[in-house]
Amino acid sequence: MAKKSVKMAAALAAVNAYLQQEAEAAYLEQQAMAAAAAKAGPNLWAISGRQEMMSMRRMLQARLF
Repeated sequence: MAKKSVKMAAALAAVNAYLQQEAEAAYLEQQAMAAAAAKAGPNLWAISGRQEMMSMRRMLQARLF
């Protein structure tokens, strides 16, 4: 009976260690992606597009068309 519980505890510890490694790897990958995005800076095309949409909306609201 004691051997069975020791084996079960060892198996659960191995699964827990594996899950922790997977979580840590996912966290490190997420941090690396965030660092790469921070280095890239803002997307100027996206900013320009949003600015144009706001300008068109302002013109429509002022009925300049």
